Amino acid sequence: MDGDRIRLAQVFTNLLSNACKYTPRGGDIWIHMGRRGSEAVVAVRDAGIGIKPEALPRIFDMFSQAVRSSDLTDGGLGIGLCLVRGLVEHHGGTVEARSDGLGLGSEFMVRLPAIQAAAPAPSRDGDGTGDGDGTGGSAGDGASRRLRILVADDNRDSADSLAMMLSLMGHETRAAYDGTDAIRKAAASRPDVIVLDLGMPILDGYQAARQIRKEPWSNGVVLVALTGWGQESDRARAKSAGFDFHLTKPADPGALVSLLAGMPSDGVP
Repeated sequence: MDGDRIRLAQVFTNLLSNACKYTPRGGDIWIHMGRRGSEAVVAVRDAGIGIKPEALPRIFDMFSQAVRSSDLTDGGLGIGLCLVRGLVEHHGGTVEARSDGLGLGSEFMVRLPAIQAAAPAPSRDGDGTGDGDGTGGSAGDGASRRLRILVADDNRDSADSLAMMLSLMGHETRAAYDGTDAIRKAAASRPDVIVLDLGMPILDGYQAARQIRKEPWSNGVVLVALTGWGQESDRARAKSAGFDFHLTKPADPGALVSLLAGMPSDGVP
């Protein structure tokens, strides 16, 4: 197939890491690869703790707290698997999770379009470089608008994963890990869009938004609240703090994509 080797390596490294993490010592992990019609198919299967049936439909959701066992307390799989799905879909493919239930193992099947021509085109290797925050990347194919976007969340995995997904869409991204860090980096980089988690400690998203709105350079900056609080009162509070949009966790990546797609390149909605 024709693809970005670095990004595809991230996909399978993530799937294999999860399989290793949730399979007991001495357990088995299988990798099956092959071509089925017009698709290249890679399946990673393990004999680990499995996935609850009710968690399967949301296992790829961004910021989902769906975990593969109620006994796990180390964060769950939502962030990494959402990134996997984003990278696979970026290549025109699909990823599917399967499990017969807890204790019965899991399988993740990735389908990617295979090259039809006799001579494959050269692969597009990413350069692996970032912007100093470990979140940068090469511009995504077909990106029509390139925006400067700052993502702030005290959960570093959440911030970095969302920033990486946005960079794959062709945007210039940075990540911050608390409200104070967000204000400092926003002042330095003057982003078009700032995505703020509201529940950050020390300086929460509301306080950070108010301080940003006091700055002369914030005129025209789009503020997006990302939170688990989705009541009308929460939306009203976010609006009064200066936010333009309010997204509720687990956020649908498509909602954020649609929001950004409706913005011109100068960032003004």
